[in-house]
Amino acid sequence: ICDHHRPGSQLPDAVAVLDPKRPDCNYPYDELCGCGIGFKLIQALEQQKGLTVEGIIPYLDLVATAIAADIVPITGENRVLAYYGIQVINQQSRPGFRAILKAINKSNLTVTDVVFIIAPRINAAGRMEHGRYAVSLLTETDPEKAGKMAAEIEKFNTDRRGLDQEITEEALLQIRENKEEERYTSVVYKESWHKGVIGIVASRLIETYYRPTLVFTKSGDKLAASARSVRGFDLYNALEACKGSLEQFGGHKYAAGLTLKESQYEEFKARFEEVVSKTISPELLSPEIRIDAELTLADITPKLMRILKQFEPFGPGNMKPVFLTHQLRDSGYAKGVGEGEKHLKLAVKQGNSNPIQGIGFNLGDKLPLVRDSKMFSLVYSLDENHWNGNISLQLKIKDIRQA
Repeated sequence: ICDHHRPGSQLPDAVAVLDPKRPDCNYPYDELCGCGIGFKLIQALEQQKGLTVEGIIPYLDLVATAIAADIVPITGENRVLAYYGIQVINQQSRPGFRAILKAINKSNLTVTDVVFIIAPRINAAGRMEHGRYAVSLLTETDPEKAGKMAAEIEKFNTDRRGLDQEITEEALLQIRENKEEERYTSVVYKESWHKGVIGIVASRLIETYYRPTLVFTKSGDKLAASARSVRGFDLYNALEACKGSLEQFGGHKYAAGLTLKESQYEEFKARFEEVVSKTISPELLSPEIRIDAELTLADITPKLMRILKQFEPFGPGNMKPVFLTHQLRDSGYAKGVGEGEKHLKLAVKQGNSNPIQGIGFNLGDKLPLVRDSKMFSLVYSLDENHWNGNISLQLKIKDIRQA
């Protein structure tokens, strides 16, 4: 058995249980994803045969995808595996990856691209239909067949996006109707919700109500849930304190899955609220943006971007640096863009500086803060914008505050 979750007190009766989170495991790195553990098993088998690691390097594209998709820390060994895995994807990618890249008109990928472009499409197959669609795509050697499979998976991903948006709206309505806006937790349930997207919905709910969140649906004769936490709060420990109201649970500090009988739902919901209310620090219920440095616009140069790229690959445990700049004004072009104008596009200046483009996803409602030559501060990370063969620096805006 290969696993990367925290094991229970009793291990399964197996020939071997490979899990770096076992208390008695002395492997030096315990944040490998499940695919990473499988890769280490293959590596050990190769060593036993007297072979080098060279023969298994082509598998690193799958390992890098799993690291990105499972949102494990990009630290230690994961960082090394992800770095070389991205190189495999970009330099000698299998037909399945090439087909996805062709469908989205991309040539080179970063870990961020794998998180937001590749992983959702591979996950969508399992969420909407069956995981075998993704397996078939990633093992296909015929480019033409891979292209057809990628188109099918693209449709799954489009369907998934519509479904998770619809379920999120229903869940938010349920919280309001039950007058649960001021609770310490969000726990919602509807038997018709698609099991494949409830984890995404839990993450979406946290964007509105920043607190530990569980989304339940019917699964056979039981209820199944995906759980997500907020920074700093150990969800696994909270669920362990509720295990008398559960059939099964497993996961990590920030994400878990669980099942219970329908008759246990209300009891569990009350118990979970009680446990979290007694154990969570009030400051953990307010989202915060951690700022790495304050810059002026004059500091933002291609040389700075080259230096930042040396920190890649970015991800949990090694996030892209976040910067703060004060005394900014829009150059007069700020506008809402995208469906419903929910995103914000602007070009900022500081004093007599040249304008720098910025994009703020889901920040369309902040447009009044930057209009009419008002002065404001921005929190952002730095990105390269590729357009018509040209590359320019842009600010990926995280928040705006009026000066």
